Amino acid sequence: MTGLRIVHAHGDRITVTEPATGVELFSYVYRPEAAWEAPKPYLHPIRTLAGDVVTDYRPNDHRWHKGLQFTASHLSGQNLWGGNTYVHGEGYLQLPERVGSMAHVAFDEIDIHTDPDSGAERLVIAERLTWHPYSGELWADEQRRIEVHDVDTDSESGSWALTWTSAVTNRRDEPLLFGSPTTHGREAAGYTGLFWRGPRAFRDGRIIGPDGEGPELMGSQGPWLAVSGEHDGADGHATIVFAHAPENDESGAQGTHPDHWFVRNEPFAGIAPSYAFYDELVLDPGDTLTRRYRVVVADGAWEREEIAKYLEARPW
Repeated sequence: MTGLRIVHAHGDRITVTEPATGVELFSYVYRPEAAWEAPKPYLHPIRTLAGDVVTDYRPNDHRWHKGLQFTASHLSGQNLWGGNTYVHGEGYLQLPERVGSMAHVAFDEIDIHTDPDSGAERLVIAERLTWHPYSGELWADEQRRIEVHDVDTDSESGSWALTWTSAVTNRRDEPLLFGSPTTHGREAAGYTGLFWRGPRAFRDGRIIGPDGEGPELMGSQGPWLAVSGEHDGADGHATIVFAHAPENDESGAQGTHPDHWFVRNEPFAGIAPSYAFYDELVLDPGDTLTRRYRVVVADGAWEREEIAKYLEARPW
C-alpha cells in the first residue's frame, strides 16, 4: 500500500482512494437517510482496483439495501434492517412504527498505521454509534472499527481487503432479542448482521464455499463464502469473499451462537454472515455482542483454491 488518500466531508461521508490506480475504493456514508429505510451508515460505492462497482444502492426491489451495512432485521420487535417487517402468517408488512435506526455519534480515529517491521499500512476508521427503536430510546451502543489492508496492485488480479468489527452493548434494562425472518417462521430467510448487496451484474453469479457451491449453501456454516460475477459495461469479472473470525463461533456472554451464511444469487445477489439465522440470540443488559468479519474485493473470477490460498496466507 502506498498511502491511501482519505477525504472527509464532515457530516456526510469518508471517501478512500488508492493513489496508484486513482480508484475511489469506497465511500463510508454516515449522514441520516429516509426513516422508512432504517437510517444507518453504509459503504457505497465499493469498487475493485480496476474501478468496477461491486455494490448496489437503493435498488427498486429493496430500497433499503445500501452497499455494505451492519443490520439487525429483527431486534426485540423492531426492524433495524429497513423496509417491510416480516410477520408470521401475514408475510411482509409496512409497519413504520417498527422501523428503528443506527445513529453516528463520533469518530474516535481516522488514520493510517504502518507496521514497523513489514512496512504494511492499515487504514483505520473507528466510530461510535447508538441503536434506537422507532420511538427513539437508547437500546444499544456500538463500537465499530473498519480497517483497509492488503491492497495488492501488483498481482494480475488486483485485490484489497476490509476488516469490519462491531461490538454492540445492550443499554436496556431487559434483554435484547436478535432474530431474523427465519427465527419468526420464514424458511431460508435468516438474514441479519453485516449485509452486502451486489449489483445486477452479480445476479446468477457463482457462489463458492470451501466444500461446495451454489444457492444450496444458504444456511450453511463455514469459514468463508464468495460470489463472483461478470460486469455490465466493462469486460471481466469480480469476486467478493466474506470470511469470519474464529472467535465469532466461540462462547461469549450470550453463549455459543455461531454464524450461518445467508446467500443468494437470484433474484438478487447478497451475502450476510447471520448471527441469528435459525435461533434468536439473547443479549442481556450490559453484555456485548462482538463480531469481526473480512471482506475481500478482487478483480477476476477467483476459484476455490485461489481463495483458500489467499486467506491462508493472511491469518486472523
